[in-house]
Amino acid sequence: MPPVSTLKARLEADLRESMKARNELVTSTLRMALAAVRTAEVAGTAARELTDDEVLSVLTKEAKKRREAAEAFATAGRSDSADKERAEEQVLAGYLPAQLSDAEIADVVAESLATGGFTSMAQMGAAMKAAQAAVAGRAEGGRVAAEVRRQLA
Repeated sequence: MPPVSTLKARLEADLRESMKARNELVTSTLRMALAAVRTAEVAGTAARELTDDEVLSVLTKEAKKRREAAEAFATAGRSDSADKERAEEQVLAGYLPAQLSDAEIADVVAESLATGGFTSMAQMGAAMKAAQAAVAGRAEGGRVAAEVRRQLA
């Protein structure tokens, strides 16, 4: 039997606490996050319990959705909706590892490129795989890809 996700258990416990405290923002955000986790659990050929890393991946995607929606709402002049999306993203950020700064990403990418011996843009795919593994969810893929391209160019 696979290990039970402690992150999922923490989300569920925090959801119960936010319901007791009548915190509607946290309650709705955690319900949405747990729904996304449950959807991921039943995706594929057989239902299964997600590991903490997989739950973290789902939460990262949900946070990215909130960030992109906030940008779209802000561009459309709907600041109230943009603020709500940003607030939901902040709730999710509490469950994610601290994000790396641009300088830290540059250091991690440089190290992974040197370790793997990647020197040209022809090796971009393999270089990205190595860099993403080194970053381990602590930075968005777009930021990592931009740094890999910059260093390989």
